[in-house]
Amino acid sequence: MQAKYFKHQLQFKKPARTSRGEMQTHTAWIVSLKKNNKTAYGEASPLPGLSVDDCSNFETQLQNCCNLLNDGLPANMLPIDDLPSLRFAFEAAQLGLLNNAPFCYGKNPFYKGLPIAINGLVWMDDAEAMLNQAVEKIESGFNCIKFKVGALDFDEECRMLEKFRKRFNAFTCEIRLDANGAFSKDDVSEKLQDLSRFEIHSIEQPVKPGQAELLEELVKKTQIPIALDEELIGLSHEAGEKLLNKIRPHYLILKPTLIGGLRAADEWINIARKMQIGWWATSALESAIGLNIIAQWVSAKNNPMPQGLGTGGLFTNNFASPLVVSEGKLHYSQTGNGQEWVIR
Repeated sequence: MQAKYFKHQLQFKKPARTSRGEMQTHTAWIVSLKKNNKTAYGEASPLPGLSVDDCSNFETQLQNCCNLLNDGLPANMLPIDDLPSLRFAFEAAQLGLLNNAPFCYGKNPFYKGLPIAINGLVWMDDAEAMLNQAVEKIESGFNCIKFKVGALDFDEECRMLEKFRKRFNAFTCEIRLDANGAFSKDDVSEKLQDLSRFEIHSIEQPVKPGQAELLEELVKKTQIPIALDEELIGLSHEAGEKLLNKIRPHYLILKPTLIGGLRAADEWINIARKMQIGWWATSALESAIGLNIIAQWVSAKNNPMPQGLGTGGLFTNNFASPLVVSEGKLHYSQTGNGQEWVIR
């Protein structure tokens, strides 16, 4: 097996604001594995400040993995247990080789579950701009809108949601919120109570990870269903099962880049099913290569809930892709033949 990688610096069309700061670029590391004249790709794109493998020696560890494979080490023996984005990248490339497809499963019929319903993500901005984003997404066919909250003045965010709900009721549009842990122990209950009047489907990670007792209490008493996201990062499945058994959240948000790949996500799904916890998957600013892999995996799950996927339209220099968004759904373009990808 021949293994190598290259670095691709994704450029945002406009700075992407999050509760953890502003991003103007995002680094994607594209891994390629070649065996018997077949080549397949994966992607490792750790998120700064969030991924457990967002570290200064990341490239050194990636190069080491490639060297080990080139020296004959079996892929299942790579030292990447604590490097979730690398686990995702090498797993996807291995699946691609196994399925004789450059990108994981390949094209149809592996997209059996497409089109996939997705939520329309509203990026952080001033309140008026966020409201305009949401309205545009409704007009383009979305019926599930996800707002990121916690960065603006809370009253201002509530007024924005109130204006949106006056135009689009709960029968017309589902609202999801993502707080990214922005609320504090002292104010979270009151804020969730205030937000509940807008008929919210769910809120992701209302408080920072590591507060199991508080989350358990919120799940029991809040009118808004609680979804866990950052809480899952860095947890073993054994520890995660114990945590979920205690908190009993309503939903899990699964990001393969952050939790260690597709098999790891499958394990979380198995745990969630045992506890009757819902789930959906979300991309984490991967390039079109990583997004395509996640979309193929999701399509096989037949999960009717809107997923948190897009087409990487935030970037000016993404890779070409056969995936398109139309009417609030992710589609595989029939004109795409898998050859339009631009890979070095």
